[in-house]
Amino acid sequence: MAKIKLTKNELKAQKDALKRFERYLPTLVLKKQQLQLVVRQVESEIRVKGNELDEMRRALDSWVAVFGEPVDIRSLIDVGPIKTSIGNIAGVDIPVFESVDFRTYRYDLLKTPLWVDQGIVQLQEILKLDAKLEILERQRDRLAYELRITTQRVNLFEKVKIPETRENIRRIRIYLGDEQTAAVVRGKIAKRNLTRKSDGSEAIETASVGAE
Repeated sequence: MAKIKLTKNELKAQKDALKRFERYLPTLVLKKQQLQLVVRQVESEIRVKGNELDEMRRALDSWVAVFGEPVDIRSLIDVGPIKTSIGNIAGVDIPVFESVDFRTYRYDLLKTPLWVDQGIVQLQEILKLDAKLEILERQRDRLAYELRITTQRVNLFEKVKIPETRENIRRIRIYLGDEQTAAVVRGKIAKRNLTRKSDGSEAIETASVGAE
C-alpha cells in the first residue's frame, strides 16, 4: 500500500477518489455484463455459420462429384476485398460485414460442362459465407479483448482501489481523531498548569501582604 499523508487535505482527496471509484464501478460492471452477453451471441453465431459453411462445402463437393467431370471451379473465381462498416456495441467499435466482390474468369462455354455455371454460383455463396465468418471472428476477438480489459478494470476497482481507499480513509480518520484527542488532553493539561501557576502567584502575593 502506498504511503499517504495523514492530513485533512488527504482525507478529502481520498473521499473524492472513493466517490469516483464507486460511481464508475457500476458502469464498468454493466459494460462487462453487456460484453459477456454479446461475446456469447457472436460465438453462437460463429458456430451456426461454421456448421452451415461445412454443410455447403460438403454439398458442393458431393454435387460436383456426381458429374464426374474434372473441372476445378475454384480456379475460375477470384475473391475481392471484403467490404465492411463500423458498428458499435457497448462502446466497442467492431467491423460489420457489408459485401464481398468476386471476379469470374472467362471460360469456354462450349468446352465447359453446363453444371459449372451453377457451381460457380454455389461457390460464391460459400465464399461469401466464409467472408461473413471471418468478420464475425474479428468481432469476437475485438469484443473478447475489450471484455478482458473491462474485467481487469472491474477487478482493480473492486479488489484494489476501493478497499485501499477505504482503508486509507480509516487510517487518516483514526490518526486525526487521535491527534484531536491529544490536542484536547494537551489543552486541559496546559489549562490546569496555568491554573496552578495562577493559584501559586496569589498565594505568594497574600503572604507578602501579611508580612507587611
